[in-house]
Amino acid sequence: MKVALGVSGGIAAYKAAEIVRLLQDREIRVQVIMTQAAQEFVRPLTFAALSGEKVITGMFEVGNAEPNIDSAVEHIAVAQSIDALVVAPATSDILAKFAQGIASDFLTTLYLATTAPVIVAPAMNVNMWNHPATQAN
Repeated sequence: MKVALGVSGGIAAYKAAEIVRLLQDREIRVQVIMTQAAQEFVRPLTFAALSGEKVITGMFEVGNAEPNIDSAVEHIAVAQSIDALVVAPATSDILAKFAQGIASDFLTTLYLATTAPVIVAPAMNVNMWNHPATQAN
């Protein structure tokens, strides 16, 4: 089984490292996708070391190579290869993008492209959570 773990940019991003460990304890392969904001809280190297997999940090990245056809369709390849997409933490920003169908980075594009089940774990300040805009999303 393979799970894609989307990490968005909230203070709870560090907790996603424990999710990687818990999934691996159940012999589940984990492919981590980090938003740009998530990388301000936790470095991709942390997740690469824990998962043993390349961490996807951008839409057109394949290693350190220049953008090419492989990087341009990588979100489709990942979308087709996963059994589930888990997004934790899910910020109000990422929830809004999911709800509105905005594909502005790898994670949001993967969300739109996958047919796998999606589990979203919102994490934000209670006032942000209770805001009508967040509740609508």
